[in-house]
This record gives sequence, C-alpha cells and structure tokens, in this order.
Amino acid sequence: MTTEGIEAVFIETHNWGKSVKFFQNLGYELEFETDHNSGQLRNGDGPTLFVAEVPADRETPLQLVLKVADADAFRAGDAVEVVSPFEDTHFGTRLATVRDPDGRLWNLQAPRKDQPEAGRA
Repeated sequence: MTTEGIEAVFIETHNWGKSVKFFQNLGYELEFETDHNSGQLRNGDGPTLFVAEVPADRETPLQLVLKVADADAFRAGDAVEVVSPFEDTHFGTRLATVRDPDGRLWNLQAPRKDQPEAGRA
C-alpha cells in the first residue's frame, strides 16, 4: 500500500489568532479549536490545515502530512528510511515518520481503527 496524497499541512505559528484570521480571509473555515492555541481549518475538500502556536524563540516550520489509508497494510519499501513506525496519537490517528534521500522528515498519517475518520486532525 502507498500514500494517497496530502492529508494535512501542519503549521507552527507565533500568533494563533492572527494565523486563524489570515487563513479565514483566504477562505478557510475553523473546524475546531483547542484550549492551547491550536486548531484545524479546512477549505473545501482539500487537505486540512492544523495550526499550533509555539513560543517566540522557536522556529515556525511548515510540514506536509501524507495520507495512508491503513497503517497495518503500509509497506515503506527499501528506498524509504522509517524514522519512527506508526504509533497512536492523542488526537485519534496513527502517525509515522520517514526520511527522504535529502534528509527531510515526512509524517505519514492513518486513521486509528478505533476512531471515526471525522475525528482526525
């Protein structure tokens, strides 16, 4: 089994409120917000944006999360270095990390079998 495209874009920010307003002005709707300055936005059927506020002294990377339908059926192949295998997350998915030939880390996200798809982040 292979990946199925981009599942989400994970964005770290120094200002949660300004970031939400920025994306809302670009047509995204806030699907949910946490009590720790993070949340998920969506625009149509495309990938979700998950935005999380971090301290001002941290960098603010942007990360693409690739979709996997079934973590148990996924086989990375010999050209993919698995940094961390699929593990359950606190937000209702299973997440793995792989490294590409240039050293970039990629997250792979699959639904947990005990969670409905709508609960994914």
